[in-house]
Amino acid sequence: MNEQEKKQNDTILKLLAEKSVMKQDVYTNTITVFNELKEILKARAEELSNQISDIDKRVHIYYKDVSLQDMYLKVAGDILDFQMHSNVFEFDKSHPMYKTSYIKEHDLNSFSGIISVYNFLADSYKYNRLNDLGYLVARIFINREKKFFLETRTQIGYKYNSFSAEPVSKEQLLDIINELIIYSITFDLFTPPFDSVKAVTVAEIQEKSSSSILRTGKRLGYSSASSNSLSSFDDEVNL
Repeated sequence: MNEQEKKQNDTILKLLAEKSVMKQDVYTNTITVFNELKEILKARAEELSNQISDIDKRVHIYYKDVSLQDMYLKVAGDILDFQMHSNVFEFDKSHPMYKTSYIKEHDLNSFSGIISVYNFLADSYKYNRLNDLGYLVARIFINREKKFFLETRTQIGYKYNSFSAEPVSKEQLLDIINELIIYSITFDLFTPPFDSVKAVTVAEIQEKSSSSILRTGKRLGYSSASSNSLSSFDDEVNL
């Protein structure tokens, strides 16, 4: 191995030892947090189901495992779907996080795993309405030190809008889950304007009961799949 090859080999090993090992740490922490969320969701589903059954047995609450990286909580007419991404991400250098001393002191702290939470109508899953829309309501970012921050539309966004001083706790995760449940229940289905749904094709009606060509979402109400005007709902889709 000549001098040039040795330098290249040393550079590769250094990158593997620093960056690749760091990404493995981030991924391991993200899986750990996802599994902690899973246990909390299971417990909350059981607790709330038992409590609401004394009030009205028609209201159903349950937890479901979908895959190693997907799970959801059904709360009455809503579903909160938790998705863990398999990759590790870095923030764009223009992100406000880079202004914090925590990132300035060590830029590897910015690399994060992501757990996204979407709000869907429970009927969208029940009737396999593939055209229905869900909305991103939160993203949990976890780094190599298992510290976290939250992007969300819920009331607790201000509490967790920067990397935590300590590793994420089960108490914090429970706080987040409770707020997401509150948000999903209070985030209501809007009735669409009459003129936007007054015309419908025979095909749309005939397909409605099977593939549900009539798209439904909390800020759509329902609308024809032929409609391309969703721009007014962009702020509901993107954080």
